[in-house]
Formats: sequence, structure tokens, C-alpha cells
Amino acid sequence: MRNQSQPAVEAAFLNVQNAAKYMGISVNTLYVWRHRRQGPPSFRMGPGGRVMYRRDLLDAWLSEQQKADSRSNPALNPLNKAPRQRERRRAADLGKQV
Repeated sequence: MRNQSQPAVEAAFLNVQNAAKYMGISVNTLYVWRHRRQGPPSFRMGPGGRVMYRRDLLDAWLSEQQKADSRSNPALNPLNKAPRQRERRRAADLGKQV
């Protein structure tokens, strides 16, 4: 029996249910992402071929998602960029007769 004062060892590998709980999403979402090859990296493990996720890769994938989101990364926010000056076109350039 484990001593209650000792911290539990965190699993390095998570099954689909635990990975979904860890990420705060539904199990179905993980299955859909896996099917579409959009989500975090996963693999099959053991004779039954259970789908598993490495905790460190989940953390890395979540971090990459956060960096790619313009709402959490000010460098990607289009509202932070200086407006481009538009070039005025003359009617002659557009082939119109004045």
C-alpha cells in the first residue's frame, strides 16, 4: 500500500480517457482528431493495440496550439499590426475613360 504522504508518480503514458481528462476535452474529440490526424501524437501499445498518449508530447502539442493562436500570441494578432497604406489608382490605370 502506498504511503499517503508520498506523492503519486505521474504516468508517462495516458490512455484515451486519461488524456482527454488531462486536456479537458471529450474522449470523442480525441478520437476524431486521431482519425483526422489533427490532434496530439498518439500510438498503439500492447497486444490489444490500446491508443496511448505520452504526457510530455501532450504538453508540447498544447503549447504549440497556444503559440499558434492569435488570441494568446500578440505577435500573431492582426490588430496589432500597423495598417498598410493603400495605393490610389488613377482612372487611366484602370482602363476607364474620364
